[in-house]
Amino acid sequence: MNVLINAGPTRESIDPVRFITNRSTGKMGYAIAEAALKLGHAVTLVSGPVSLPVPDGLAAFIPIESAAEMAGAMKQAMPGADLIILCAAVADYRPVVCSRSKLKKSAGNLFLELERTEDIALSLGKRKRGNQILVGFAAETDDLETNALRKMKEKNFDWIAANEVGKPGRGFASDNNALTLYASDGRRFQLELQSKKRLAVELLSLILHPGE
Repeated sequence: MNVLINAGPTRESIDPVRFITNRSTGKMGYAIAEAALKLGHAVTLVSGPVSLPVPDGLAAFIPIESAAEMAGAMKQAMPGADLIILCAAVADYRPVVCSRSKLKKSAGNLFLELERTEDIALSLGKRKRGNQILVGFAAETDDLETNALRKMKEKNFDWIAANEVGKPGRGFASDNNALTLYASDGRRFQLELQSKKRLAVELLSLILHPGE
């Protein structure tokens, strides 16, 4: 099986020195890539800037920085994929103008005008073929199930893995996490707090072998 995974954050430049980003470290996406490799799948990993070693044995590794670069790489790789897992934390907004030189400090406040980036999940959901499996992630602080199920329907996901962020010992930057996995047919699976590496194995098992 050909598996396409994205992971990590994106960076949206303000000037040559500064950028907008988020707290994603890529640990969950990289753990899923490693688990898929151990199962014998051909894995393409599209990654934002992270401080993690590239897993050995990838079919392709595509480093990107911005949301626009992530969108381009995912759309180019998607046609050859059987399973697409969207684990990256892509910036929803970027500065309208990126200064070519460093913005100097002044006495007053600095105001940035932001514009929407492409909704990569929505774009891929519209392009999905009937034999492709599309899996999304939802990191939420409130109304986990409501937000996750709405996102799954809007983006045309087959599965969505949802987790609460902001809790100690899990989520961003942690080696551990807990997920609730929802299927588009109404099934629901609770994946208890554990290492992201073990969580990745359990996640793939449920998605690839749901009846076992």
